[in-house]
Amino acid sequence: MSKVFYDDIVDLAKVEKQIKKIAKSPEEREELYGLVDEIVHHKVLGCIMDKLPSEHHDEFLEELGKRPHDVGLIQYLGERIAGDVVEFIRAEVHKLTVELLLIAEEATRPGEVKKLKN
Repeated sequence: MSKVFYDDIVDLAKVEKQIKKIAKSPEEREELYGLVDEIVHHKVLGCIMDKLPSEHHDEFLEELGKRPHDVGLIQYLGERIAGDVVEFIRAEVHKLTVELLLIAEEATRPGEVKKLKN
């Protein structure tokens, strides 16, 4: 996983613990980590773009492309988005974490048919 500006804000410990519990091999564990990383990234960026005024979208994406690891992007966003950006990102990732844990729990229940909800 590459480092991104919001890494220190989000807590994925419960998801990581669940992955370690359900993964059958190191390869499967790495694949699941990669999928979670990608899902979280899309969620965070989607939520940011929803809150960030559209006139700042291009500039933010350009800066993110140049320096995705730079925690200074939090300050950049804080100057352009109303409210506490750190708490906003933390709350959105927490909701996503709850969803991911529920999906993992449903998928690992013995004797039940595994079905994804549409």
